[in-house]
Amino acid sequence: MQRTTPQPHRCDAVKATTPYAENVVLLQHLESELARTLRGEVRFDAGSKALYASDASNYRQVPLGVVVPRDVGDLTRALEICNEYAVPFLTRGGGTSQNGQCVNVAVVADVSKCVNRIVWIDPNARTAIVEPGVVCDTLRDAGEKYGLTFGPDPATHSLCTLGGMIGNNSYGAHSVMAGKTADNVAALQIATYDGARFWVGPTQEDRLERIIEKGGRKGEIYRQLRDLRDRYSDAIRREFPQMRRRVSGFNLDQLLPENGFNVARAGWHRRHLRGDAASEGAPCG
Repeated sequence: MQRTTPQPHRCDAVKATTPYAENVVLLQHLESELARTLRGEVRFDAGSKALYASDASNYRQVPLGVVVPRDVGDLTRALEICNEYAVPFLTRGGGTSQNGQCVNVAVVADVSKCVNRIVWIDPNARTAIVEPGVVCDTLRDAGEKYGLTFGPDPATHSLCTLGGMIGNNSYGAHSVMAGKTADNVAALQIATYDGARFWVGPTQEDRLERIIEKGGRKGEIYRQLRDLRDRYSDAIRREFPQMRRRVSGFNLDQLLPENGFNVARAGWHRRHLRGDAASEGAPCG
């Protein structure tokens, strides 16, 4: 009777200590799992990886592989699978960053091709719900018929995506009037690396306490952010730089009660699900 060699389980592959790019077994199983699960494209060939090894900057990093999710559900599933395999995950929009935020030794998810819907525009509330791959000018063009625009306009507004603008807290020539990207964000639906998915935005203190008491991943995160705020609130009020174009690091002042504990504008999400790029100057999670 012929003996067959059992295929290693993905958890066994994860335990390997070989660097990601050199771990052939892990990458083969990861590619197979992504291809089996996702409806979109899965590209682990050398040519595709070369295409995504650069952005508008001078930096180069060959990704572990590339996925082109079909929709938000696909994007979330790709994130969950990468978490199961304990490999880095990086979302990418237009690739217009000049600081290398779109390249890394990670599975790169290109949201610009399919995850790019304008879900709706509410002209009365002057708000829109968009997916991360929507190009800035696409949203602005759609808003024109209502007499609306999206104020932040980086030089790459014809190519950059809203996800990347949120990740970078981008601004342009009209930001003195319209504010930075964070100033124009009402709420965000985020997905963390460990698979949680929920909305964040301004939160009054009584609702904040209810969220924390309810528990779960969102409650845990809100509790940690509240504790951080309470510990340093005096220093934040006293020393936080009052600069109109401050875009580096986290907007800790947005966690203060007088600012509505606005997690959507605090920049915390940049550590967990990135758009086109990560926050400039922010620690990576």
